[in-house]
Amino acid sequence: MNKSATVENPRYGQLIIGPPGSGKTTYCAEALKFYRELGRQVGVVNLDPANDNMDYEPVLNVVELITVDECMDHLQLGPNGALMHCAEYLAEHLEDWLLPALRRLGATYNYFLFDCPGQVELYTHHSAMARVFERLERERYSLVTVNLIDSHYCSEPAKFIATLLMALNTMLRMSLPHVNVLSKADLLRKHETKLHFNIDFYADVLDLRYLLDKLDEDPAMRKYHKLNEAICSTVEDYSLVSFQLLDAFSTESMLRLRNHIDKANGYVYKAGEEQTVNSLLACAVGAEAEAVRQQQDVQPYVE
Repeated sequence: MNKSATVENPRYGQLIIGPPGSGKTTYCAEALKFYRELGRQVGVVNLDPANDNMDYEPVLNVVELITVDECMDHLQLGPNGALMHCAEYLAEHLEDWLLPALRRLGATYNYFLFDCPGQVELYTHHSAMARVFERLERERYSLVTVNLIDSHYCSEPAKFIATLLMALNTMLRMSLPHVNVLSKADLLRKHETKLHFNIDFYADVLDLRYLLDKLDEDPAMRKYHKLNEAICSTVEDYSLVSFQLLDAFSTESMLRLRNHIDKANGYVYKAGEEQTVNSLLACAVGAEAEAVRQQQDVQPYVE
């Protein structure tokens, strides 16, 4: 494909990554409906060979190429080893499977959500998925990595520090525009009183010495003070990690995240999309007001 054709028909992609249980597949299902409502020609590509419980209909599915169960049965591998083998197999069959299929789909779709495997090591230590992403980038896809992390990790300082290091490592290894997301933010707000700090502290990754102080309150963690201090110092020195809050079932939350993602991968709105956004916002605000009114209507009467 020549460069002029690429400019006339730009292609975009979100690489949805994150640990198991972080809500990647749920996000893909809701984002598919959301972006189609905006009028985008969007499809979901499932690149997770262990994903057998999808809430969406993929336009391309890696299980047509290879599955984790097949690897476990034929190669006598465990789940983690099988998933790594699948990622390597995918990287080896880019030219004869993935890219030709995407080119065929290009007549219908120009925006893809890539639902990626959930094994963190594939992004922090292994190179197969990075090779897949790099090849897609050379194919002239404007990509952004969307790293979903379950917001419950904010409830424990040790887990949150580990999350920060993992996010930083992933950002540096992938070398792509990157958006870190705290998923299930509705639950985070619901249990905000159980957090050591307010939500903005975790989203903006503010002064981490306060987290160190909380860790030192635990005798079991106090002996790792120097290690934790070094991790926090590394994260702060790079000054790259921050988070967006996401409730995948909230239109307003999806719109906010859309703005960050579109900035990251350079998506240019088509004519009419902003009008649709305004309509969606109006509906979301109206639905929220109605929910508040109904809640007030059922409040018990107190003299």
